[in-house]
Amino acid sequence: MYDPPHPGEVLMETYLGPLELTVTEAAKMLGIGRQALSSIISGHTGVSVSMAVKLAKACNTTPQMWLNMQQLYDLWQARKAVDTTHVRRFPGISGQDEARFIT
Repeated sequence: MYDPPHPGEVLMETYLGPLELTVTEAAKMLGIGRQALSSIISGHTGVSVSMAVKLAKACNTTPQMWLNMQQLYDLWQARKAVDTTHVRRFPGISGQDEARFIT
């Protein structure tokens, strides 16, 4: 796994930048405040389910694409930040069982 970009970075670099849309213009088109969109673009706020639906319509993508990007980003950040040294495997669970759930 690599360090995935925040969905806000993708939004800016793939959509707003090439389309020469300002944050203010894009926010109006999405029906949200400029500060809310700016917070997503800067990576301070994640993409919610409702925002994913709006971005999907505006960018002609799917909500799942935006939510998957957010989830990959969040998982990467959590794996770096969460201390699991004190966590023990449940009795009866082998490493082979664990592989079924980790993708």
